[in-house]
Amino acid sequence: MTDFQQRVYEVVKRIPRGKVVSYGVVARAVGVNSAQAIGQALRRNPYAPEVPCHRVIRADGFMGGYLGEVSTESEKWQLLRAEGVRFDERGYLLSADAWCDEIPS
Repeated sequence: MTDFQQRVYEVVKRIPRGKVVSYGVVARAVGVNSAQAIGQALRRNPYAPEVPCHRVIRADGFMGGYLGEVSTESEKWQLLRAEGVRFDERGYLLSADAWCDEIPS
């Protein structure tokens, strides 16, 4: 595991249950300018769901995939649903109160 990945995982662990943030929010918290780099680090997350990468979604509110594979998207949906976060049938966030613009310290 790289130092960058470790920093990403430490930040993602601070996202509260029942909340979601964008890849860009995680990027800012880590101190980088690349939401894509965050996605790549989360794709390699060996600690899911303890490191809750399922709580990171696209900036437009779309849930996206989980563990880097579209076929496991339903697992992400189930994890978030169990936390009270709701999405429409297309995978877009319905629970506006679940959205966070920053990650708690």
